[in-house]
Amino acid sequence: MQQIKGIIFDMDGLMIDTEKLLQRYWCQAANEFGYPMKKEHVLKIRSLSAKYAIPKLKEMLGEDFDYDKVRGRRLELMAEHVEKYGIEKKKGLDELLDYLREKKYKLAVATATDIDRTTAYLKAIGKLDFFQGIVCGGMLKNGKPEPDIYLRASETLELSPCQCMALEDSPNGILSAYRAGCIPVMIPDLDMPDTNTKALLYTCVKDLSEIIPLLDELAITAQP
Repeated sequence: MQQIKGIIFDMDGLMIDTEKLLQRYWCQAANEFGYPMKKEHVLKIRSLSAKYAIPKLKEMLGEDFDYDKVRGRRLELMAEHVEKYGIEKKKGLDELLDYLREKKYKLAVATATDIDRTTAYLKAIGKLDFFQGIVCGGMLKNGKPEPDIYLRASETLELSPCQCMALEDSPNGILSAYRAGCIPVMIPDLDMPDTNTKALLYTCVKDLSEIIPLLDELAITAQP
């Protein structure tokens, strides 16, 4: 393994505790329009760009599923929640980002969320200036689970994918990072990795603070 010089972060469910909100408000929005969306349906579209989420939702909920209308209402509900309650950081984020800055790792974000909300969320938690690059699914022809977003993020850091560790909470994100040639590490959020996802992982840890000893260990191993 090459020496790891860059860390690429997913955002929702990885840095900020928003996946539970996305799950809640996707279901509420869909139910308001008469679609029987449940939590398990939302799990299947985590990290997916619209290109892949739309056919999957139509397959699960019917060809008449109006993605744009439901997503628009979900955005309204999310915005109301964030305005009222703010955004909750995931455990270990502060500690990890301070460590990575001290050790001079290059950092990027690779998220399916659009650039305006990504920037707003990272500003809200005071972490925007930690990252040298932000790549969102809407910037690319193919979002997660295709490798494009991680290839672009590593390019932004002027590193090869094999020099980058990818931190993800979802199977679709892990698949994207694996296909790009990054080092995929999962920090589970709403569910644990299944057998297929486990086969793609370098490792799985409980929270972001556990990335620090992992990187220390890998840095020692990489020394000549």
